[in-house]
Amino acid sequence: NPHLEKMEEDILYHFALGTGTHDLPALFGDVKFVCVGGSPSRMKTFITYIADELGLGSPGSEHPNICAGTDRYAMYKVGPVLSVSHGMGIPSISIMLHELIKLLHHAKCSNVTIIRIGTSGGIGLEPGSVVITRQSVDATFKPQFEQVILGKTVIRSTDLDEQLAKELMQCSKEINEFNTVIGNTMCTLDFYEGQGRLDGAICLYTEEEKLQYLREAFDSGVRNIEMESSVFAAICNLSGVKGK
Repeated sequence: NPHLEKMEEDILYHFALGTGTHDLPALFGDVKFVCVGGSPSRMKTFITYIADELGLGSPGSEHPNICAGTDRYAMYKVGPVLSVSHGMGIPSISIMLHELIKLLHHAKCSNVTIIRIGTSGGIGLEPGSVVITRQSVDATFKPQFEQVILGKTVIRSTDLDEQLAKELMQCSKEINEFNTVIGNTMCTLDFYEGQGRLDGAICLYTEEEKLQYLREAFDSGVRNIEMESSVFAAICNLSGVKGK
């Protein structure tokens, strides 16, 4: 964004960070991997796990929330790994990603990989399976993210890094703990009707219509359903950041 260079100070409001109040290169300049997920508590658990795996810090040590000045998102850091919560749904993760990409830019980070981790509804898979996303698709199975900007509809690509998918699949084979597949992830706008659930406050379709839709999704290559992957892929692509 060329407008950023004209700003005297960039306030990352939802992180409670800013270029005028924090030395972002000193705090984040060594970041190489960012893992994002919906729940703050889950991302805290994740950074504790990563610290143990990398042997950074003493066992059982606390990892402070870098974004403690706000209740919007939580952020934790161990060595070159940043763990950030993004809330639920496209609007919430979109806000977080805008400020995360700016943070990485201001911190002068390079060769960063961003990975979204989280629960999702599987299609045709055993519970507990891991899906590595090839493409994010919308609810009509198209690999695109549609957004209205200044009154105009903008369509953005949702392809994700193919080589990274292969590397993650190889890691899964070496670990050999989870059933892992590479497939498309369907991103919906809500949890209930958008995902064909029968237990929402409103449901104007039959169970057979739901099952037929899920069969069509599976036949198109969809293997799981969630609510954030499309804008995640679009913003990573536009920013030139490797994402999965």
